[in-house]
Amino acid sequence: MLSRIAESMFWIGRYVERAEDTARILEVQTQLLLEDPHADEAETCRGLLSVMGVPSPEGAVTTVRMLDLLAYDPGSPFSIAAALGSARESARRARETLSEPLWEALNTTYRTLGSGRFRTLRPPAVFHWVRDRAALIDGTADATMSRDEGWQFLVLGRMIERADMTARLVATAELAASGAAPAWPTTLRACGAYEAFLRTYRGSEADRDAAEFLLLDRWFPRSVVYSLNRAEQCFENLGATTPRAGFRDDAQRLLGRTRADLEYRSLADVVADLPTEMERLQRTCAAATEAVTRRYFAGSETTEWQAERT
Repeated sequence: MLSRIAESMFWIGRYVERAEDTARILEVQTQLLLEDPHADEAETCRGLLSVMGVPSPEGAVTTVRMLDLLAYDPGSPFSIAAALGSARESARRARETLSEPLWEALNTTYRTLGSGRFRTLRPPAVFHWVRDRAALIDGTADATMSRDEGWQFLVLGRMIERADMTARLVATAELAASGAAPAWPTTLRACGAYEAFLRTYRGSEADRDAAEFLLLDRWFPRSVVYSLNRAEQCFENLGATTPRAGFRDDAQRLLGRTRADLEYRSLADVVADLPTEMERLQRTCAAATEAVTRRYFAGSETTEWQAERT
């Protein structure tokens, strides 16, 4: 497969997933601000911007300013609008590879941004719209694309981004856990994980169990371990051969080592300092992206998101 097409498919998966997960994180944070009257708005917003890798702006940071940086402003590289616009640009470069329904889903989403309607939506409606569009794009890709190399790169990008963004969501929940309002139930709902969590843990709502579910559950599709496992499968499907000793693919080695470290360490060790652990996971995802670029996207430079540098 042409490296240009492979790179475009990889970044379509990442950009769409980033837009969806940013909406999920913002939904959690704005809901917690509403539920906790004692929360310091400026401190909470600055904490979230830090988790998302956004340089702290000068002056007072309000919820409106935070939403502009992370949702509405297409000029902010960290925003939902920028991610969806970049997904459409990547799709344009790989137009001949995409199915017609998938191109239409991406293009229609982009045109809504350009029409100005996106900015008129209030925050709850924005979050639901973004999640609905991401579900439409992902579902259309699942239903209309052959499971060839292009598909594998799209899913690989999606899974690396999902692991990274779930780590950020867990970090925001941990930072908010000291407030008066419980953070973890809201976080689980934002991931679509609340009902699955209650069934798995038989009604428990302990913070430790929620962290374990979002990080280590092998069956839930938005957990970190599931995402890393699925990314490793993509490397195998792309023909990454396993030598008699070690791994020749640096990205596969990085992700596999991180997954094994999470699965084989005790949960107490992992949750002892969750923000630090999640930052380490984000660095691994950034390093894996660089390794994928070096190996598969000949002549390309790594597409850099400042938000990945934590």
